[in-house]
Amino acid sequence: MKTSLVQPYLFFGGRCEEALEFYRTAIGAQVGMVMRFSESPEPPPPDMLAPGFADKVMHASFTVGETVLMASDGCGGAESFAGFSLSLSVGTVEEAEAKFAALAEGGEVTMPLGKTFWSPCFGMLKDQFGMGWMVTLFEEAAPNP
Repeated sequence: MKTSLVQPYLFFGGRCEEALEFYRTAIGAQVGMVMRFSESPEPPPPDMLAPGFADKVMHASFTVGETVLMASDGCGGAESFAGFSLSLSVGTVEEAEAKFAALAEGGEVTMPLGKTFWSPCFGMLKDQFGMGWMVTLFEEAAPNP
């Protein structure tokens, strides 16, 4: 029997392919499938897409560790990420530093990576696409006081 599942579905307003490559390089995302609007067995009505969107990403899936995320270019409207962040937990301080730096490239650090009362290594940023990220050490990876 299946249980409920919640998965993030991210809309990149025409920059999905660029975002997939960025996450592949920055944090080791594995891109699963990518389908463009022009490849759909039932293409959307022509008036639904912005001009030039036929070859944009209609649907993609990618994994980061064990998490499956989905993504799209949307239908041509401007997209923004507000009211949430993706939380990336890693196993070592070195990995946290490397992935934080990679995600921050071209973006904005909102809380530098450092020690907090709940983690020896935590930081927040917005990447170059405006996606909020929180990078932290897995609880079991944190040294005992």
